[in-house]
Amino acid sequence: MTYKRDGFDGQKAIIIPGMVQAKFCKANPMISGAYITDIGYYPNARFHFRRRARGADENILIYCVDGKGVTSIQSKIHPISAGDFFVIPAGQPHYYGSDEEHPWSIYWCHFKGPQAEEIIQQIINRNGSCKYSIDYAEARTHLFNQLYSHLEKGYSYENLSYVNILFLQYLLSFLFSDKFTSALPEKQDNFPESSIEYMQEHLDSALTLEMLARRTNISPSHYSALFKKKTGFSPIDYFNHMKIQKACQYLQFTDLRINEIGLQLGIEDPFYFSRLFTKTMGMSPRQYRQSKQANI
Repeated sequence: MTYKRDGFDGQKAIIIPGMVQAKFCKANPMISGAYITDIGYYPNARFHFRRRARGADENILIYCVDGKGVTSIQSKIHPISAGDFFVIPAGQPHYYGSDEEHPWSIYWCHFKGPQAEEIIQQIINRNGSCKYSIDYAEARTHLFNQLYSHLEKGYSYENLSYVNILFLQYLLSFLFSDKFTSALPEKQDNFPESSIEYMQEHLDSALTLEMLARRTNISPSHYSALFKKKTGFSPIDYFNHMKIQKACQYLQFTDLRINEIGLQLGIEDPFYFSRLFTKTMGMSPRQYRQSKQANI
C-alpha cells in the first residue's frame, strides 16, 4: 500500500505532552483510570497507513464515519467501512490503513489507564471482536468535538479533569451504544475561560501579563495569582503551552520551516522557540517532526 506523512485537508490532532500526562493525568485520582494521550480527526485520509510490529504504548480507538479501510490485529484482518469502529489494546501488533479509492474519514484517540483497558476488554468480550458496527449518533460527534475544543484551551488540572471525565462517556458510547444518549454537559463560561479564549485567538501575538490582566480590570499580580490557582500554571506559561500545542500541529501537518513556525506563533527568536519547545515536549522541534512521521 502507498502511504505518506499525515496531510489531509481539515485534519486536526492534539498530542498531550508526557510531563503534563504525568503531572495532571496519571497522578490525578479522578482520571488516572482513563485519560487521553492523543486525539484527532482525519477526513478523507487517502493513503493513511500505520504499522506497529510491537504495538503502541497506548490503547487505540478508531471510528470510521465515511469511506473504507482495513485493519489487522493479532494477524486477523478486518475490513472497515462507515459506521465501524475498532479498538487496539496497548502492546498488540497491528496495522491499519485507508482504502485508496474510497478513503476513510476517522475520529481517533490514544489513551491509557487501567479503567480504559478494562473498557477495551469489555468491548472485545461483548462483541467477540476488536471491530464492531454502531449507528451514527450526532451526540457522539458533538462529544468528541467538546473533548477536542477543551483540549485546545490548554492543560490545566481542571481542564484535563473535565475533559477526561467526558472522555469516559465517549468510550462508553461505544461499549453501550444502545444506551447512549445526547445529554452532554454544558460549557461553563467563567474565569479564566475568557482569558484562555483570548489567548487561543491570539496565538500569533506576544501577549504580556499586563495585557491579559488589563482585559479583566484586575491588577497583574492578582490576576496571575487567580489564574494559577484555577489552572495550575501562570498565565504566560499557559499561553506558551498553547503555542507549543499549535507548533506540534504545524510540525506534524505542514512543511513550514521551524523558524517559520516560530514566526506564526509570534516568536521571532528561533533559538528561544526551540528551547521553549524542548522544555515543554521533552524533545526538539526537529526530533518531534521526525518522530511523528511514523505515528498518529
